[in-house]
Amino acid sequence: MSNKLDQLKTMTDVVADTGDIEAIKRFHPQDATTNPSLLLKAAALPHYARLLDEARKWATAQGGDSAAQLANCCDRFAVDVGREILAIVPGRISTEVDARLSFDSAATMERARKLIGMYEQAGIGRERILIKTASTWEGICAARELEKENINCNLTLLFGFSQAAACADAGVFLISPFVGRILDWYKANTDLQIAVPGDDPGVQSVTRIYNYYKQHGYQTVVMGASFRNAGEIEALAGCDRLTISPALLEELAADEGDLPRQLDPKKANSPEAAERISESGFRYNLNADAMATEKLAEGIRNFVADQVKLEQLIGSR
Repeated sequence: MSNKLDQLKTMTDVVADTGDIEAIKRFHPQDATTNPSLLLKAAALPHYARLLDEARKWATAQGGDSAAQLANCCDRFAVDVGREILAIVPGRISTEVDARLSFDSAATMERARKLIGMYEQAGIGRERILIKTASTWEGICAARELEKENINCNLTLLFGFSQAAACADAGVFLISPFVGRILDWYKANTDLQIAVPGDDPGVQSVTRIYNYYKQHGYQTVVMGASFRNAGEIEALAGCDRLTISPALLEELAADEGDLPRQLDPKKANSPEAAERISESGFRYNLNADAMATEKLAEGIRNFVADQVKLEQLIGSR
């Protein structure tokens, strides 16, 4: 019998949740994804010292004030890391828009077009890129328009069903519902006990979204993310895509047990009716979900904090 990682790859597209080139080479994922936190970690690796220096020189040559140069440098570094990863994976790389733009649709679209332009100037077509932005109302609206320009989007920091429904209604290419961070919230705020992986509220959230999408024929890809343990991954085997950290990829690769399929579009059954999502309805339903509201806000703050740290690291060079 093959190991669980190989079994998973027969039913789910496996995505590496890392910017570590060596880890990506080791596990042969279909796609890879980055974010400010992962780029900050990558920037500390010796492998990327040259890319950091080249990005800084390029940004300086572009001119502008210090803020503009830092923004250009970070974007160039993100694109250069993406280019290196795309030389290894056969599919796509997700590159994130600055989280400080999470509540500005116009600025998000402008930055997304800039990133796509930088990739295209490097000879990489937009069909290999996913632009990541937070699943705020403004981020979803930006994605709706970007998709019309054939700029495919990955809506991240997704914790609640209202966010997922709005993303499907907007026709976004892919969503990244977070599993482990949902569990973190319930552990911190309730007395929830997890007897089996199916009891995990993060697993339940992704399962609900998956069944809703398949039941109603939405083409938006569901990519579970932010896992705390291998049990969560196994409970979502069969999901369209799963983005997994190197440590958990290693654990799955070392496990020779059987991995049954859990999610199947042919068996999808959702009690929710498909609907058009209004801004007021989205904001009300998100506000009613304390977990989703708090984790979305926290996620944006943390991504911004790591973006600032990355800028400070670059500035110190």
